[in-house]
Amino acid sequence: MPQSKGQKNSIIWFRKGLRVHDNPALIEACRDAQHVYPIFIIDPHFLHNSSYRVGVNRYNFLLECLNDLDQSLRALGSQLLVLRGTPQDVFPRIFKEWDVQQLCYEVDVEPYAKSRDAAVGQLAAAAGVAVSASVSHTLYDTDVLLRAAGGRAPQTMQAFTKLIDKVGDPPAPLSAPASLPPPGPVAEAVTSVPTLAEVGYQREPTTVFKGGESQALVRLGDYLADAKWVCAFEKPKTDPSAFVRPATTVLSPYLKFGCLSPRLFHARLMAVYRGAKGVHSKPPVSLRGQLLWREFFYTVGSTTPNFDAMAGNPLAKQIPWDTNPAYLAAWKAGRTGYPWIDAAMRQLSEWGWMHHLARHSVACFLTRGDLYISWEAGKAVFEELLLDADHFLNAANWMWLSASAFFNQYYRVYSPVTFGKKYDPEGKFIRRFVPELALLPTKYIYEPWTAPLDVQQRCGCIIGKDYPFPVVDHTTISKVNMGRMKAAYEANREAAGAAAAAEAGSDADGSSDAEVLPASNSSSRRKAGAGAAAAAGGSRRRPAAVAKRGGAAAAAAKKQRTVTDMFAAAAVTAAANGNGVAAGVAAACGVDAGDAVVPEL
Repeated sequence: MPQSKGQKNSIIWFRKGLRVHDNPALIEACRDAQHVYPIFIIDPHFLHNSSYRVGVNRYNFLLECLNDLDQSLRALGSQLLVLRGTPQDVFPRIFKEWDVQQLCYEVDVEPYAKSRDAAVGQLAAAAGVAVSASVSHTLYDTDVLLRAAGGRAPQTMQAFTKLIDKVGDPPAPLSAPASLPPPGPVAEAVTSVPTLAEVGYQREPTTVFKGGESQALVRLGDYLADAKWVCAFEKPKTDPSAFVRPATTVLSPYLKFGCLSPRLFHARLMAVYRGAKGVHSKPPVSLRGQLLWREFFYTVGSTTPNFDAMAGNPLAKQIPWDTNPAYLAAWKAGRTGYPWIDAAMRQLSEWGWMHHLARHSVACFLTRGDLYISWEAGKAVFEELLLDADHFLNAANWMWLSASAFFNQYYRVYSPVTFGKKYDPEGKFIRRFVPELALLPTKYIYEPWTAPLDVQQRCGCIIGKDYPFPVVDHTTISKVNMGRMKAAYEANREAAGAAAAAEAGSDADGSSDAEVLPASNSSSRRKAGAGAAAAAGGSRRRPAAVAKRGGAAAAAAKKQRTVTDMFAAAAVTAAANGNGVAAGVAAACGVDAGDAVVPEL
């Protein structure tokens, strides 16, 4: 039965946003409410045995966040109600049993969340339940930014920063409520926050970071208390090998789960800057810049189809990466034979976190630098192991580091040997996370395969037995891979040109049915690309908006086919010449893979 004003029953559905400070959905749920039911649903989609893998460290971090949230709610006169099942199964029951009039939650723009929330919205409408969704996981409402940008998300950080300057400061953070209406009678079976074992995890977590809003606020306060450090912060200058006290804030896991409001972070940070009277670092490298990077990737990612994949992603270059399960497994396990890479990957497995420059190193190594494995494979590993795995940030950074999008200087490669030495010449980071190398003399710590056998024996680590030889020779393979990347870039440019010509032709006659004709060699493919518009056909003119959408879709499909065809031809050339595919592709595009110069970072 509907309640009178001041007597309604509301649900506040926690998903992310696991906090009581700056939580507009929580405030809305309390408005004119007699009872407020704070719920969290253990969704099987996110359990370790589903297709969406979540490692033990991150799930434990989530459970710590939930326990901390429950304590905060109890201090306000309420408690967290934990339910199990899919949201589509849970809500019809509790809408009825709890006589609910309003459902409130924080907006989530990830693809799974959007489809989930749409389904729940239909269930709510059928039950006569009003739905209120509030923006607080990002600094700005993405729709507001898009309107200010004229309907299209900026594609570069520079353009995005200009947009933010135009829009102005984000909304101020809200205070936590002083008290909450209690939940009413609960007939539906609810439980307390489960243990790892109760949700199916068999091993214990190993991360050094503890989840929860309380931890987030303490960490934020500790770092912002050092105004000199805050104002001088430039992320590219921080030390990726620091592990006793990480060189960055490590607030990203708390932002990921919404234990910390980005608006509160921003407001307190700006207060520190004001105290410095304008003398502080600037975006994109400053602390504020890190919040804007997050905002940029959310804005671009949430408006780009298939943002987390190569196929069907209009931003991602189509690159014929290798498939090598053995290399991928060695990389994930920290057994590549390159101690800097292995230490970083083992830190990831143990802590669920590593410094952003270490992420750069291992991502470059897996993709264009050494192993030439798809960024999608690396993204999946990070998605499983990182505490701060975030759908849009993870995909964007992997596209960036693989030079698939956002960053085009594919010839700038991180050395798995020299890069770490700049920060940690003694190899302390390696000795901590690759303990089998701990006794190795410093001169060999980054290249243990160069140590004489008697040195290896004295240190109790025989290369090839106790620690692997390098899976590839970096000096050689990085040059080969640069040739392959150059070939990929040229193929993508040709495909894009053909697609543009085809779309121009379709715009001229109202048709989007142009076809890039297959060809048997690179010369004929260039002819096909140049003449693609002439191959366009169609029977009738359509409304301009429909034609434009159809033309864009056809262009994307043609781009994919052209790139695939070109690389198939290059592979045939390589096989005919008795060379590897990499050398064949490089030769087909006029690149001498042996002479390529690869600058090291």
